[in-house]
Amino acid sequence: MSTQRSITFFHSPHTRSSSTFTLLEELGAPYEMRVLNMKAGEQRQPAYLAVNPLGKVPAIMDGDTVVTEQVAIFIHLADRVPEAGLAPSLGDPRRGAYLRWLVYYAACFEPALVDRSMERAPAPHMSSPYGDFDAMLGVIDAQLQRGPYLLGDTMSAADVLWGTALGWAMAYAGVPRLPALVEYAERMGARPASKRVEERDMALVAEHEAALAQA
Repeated sequence: MSTQRSITFFHSPHTRSSSTFTLLEELGAPYEMRVLNMKAGEQRQPAYLAVNPLGKVPAIMDGDTVVTEQVAIFIHLADRVPEAGLAPSLGDPRRGAYLRWLVYYAACFEPALVDRSMERAPAPHMSSPYGDFDAMLGVIDAQLQRGPYLLGDTMSAADVLWGTALGWAMAYAGVPRLPALVEYAERMGARPASKRVEERDMALVAEHEAALAQA
């Protein structure tokens, strides 16, 4: 690893932090995981609100530095472990596309997905951050038809984020099961890191439910 600072990762199973969990496993970075039982409201306790005042996961502490917001965490972690090869360097011509797809996830896909999941009409096209849902999804679908990964033949941290999100969104949030998206999500979900995270998350869910039942 490129530095000896410790990473503390705040996680709750089957939430957005599962993608960060998967990234940490892909990077091979040593970290300490602190699990929050969100069904028991642990994310709203003062100790965690001091880390993230919004009471959301994921969050990390890298030494004394707190990083919240999923995409910021992805950029930070992938750059922090350059030997893993999951982030093009600043001088790499692929860097712009890499950042584009990470930010497109937060700026366009997430707002569109929330509107769709809540059965909420989007804002007028000129005011909407993503325009309209079909156009937004068509952009990522077209990109994935060009190659196995967002940057072509090379996997990056952006694929860890999108692979996890699309797999969940097609299963639970009504995102159309377009062939390129299905193949991509299955490819990313079959990776050993993804399987380890899913197994651990299932165990954590069971632990949390048992704790609530005993409360």
